Amino acid sequence: MRNVLILVAVVAVLLGYQLYTHKSEVSERALQPKNEQIVSQGQALYMAHCASCHGDNLEGQENWRQRLASGRLPAPPHDETGHTWHHDDEALFNVTKYGPQYVAGADYQSDMPSFEGVISDAEIVAVLSFIKSTWPAKAQATHDEINRRSEITRQEQN
Repeated sequence: MRNVLILVAVVAVLLGYQLYTHKSEVSERALQPKNEQIVSQGQALYMAHCASCHGDNLEGQENWRQRLASGRLPAPPHDETGHTWHHDDEALFNVTKYGPQYVAGADYQSDMPSFEGVISDAEIVAVLSFIKSTWPAKAQATHDEINRRSEITRQEQN
């Protein structure tokens, strides 16, 4: 009986630690579009690393929904006309850090690089926070709801 209680206690501690570290990781990746300092940093990083493809005004490349001769898609807009706000913070972070292959599969061909080792996790959050700060209130509210639902799903899966 004592061994069973010890085992239950160990499992409870491990599960608690896993939930704590996952929540901490997710909260560190939460976008902060109302934090002016983070948004300003993100704007500078966006201009340095993203604007050459996604546009100075987040407008993306022309015909971004039509594949190029290479079979790859042009860079999509990150303003409200694109689909960026349709994805939760975690997905946006992962695509930015690891590249589109992270969600689309290793065989997916894209001109978008991985930014792992190029900019820090906090800088990725800053860039994404800048992008979100430019969306209309309705798009931001919809994005917040997507994040809320994603978090509920993650909690149910744990």
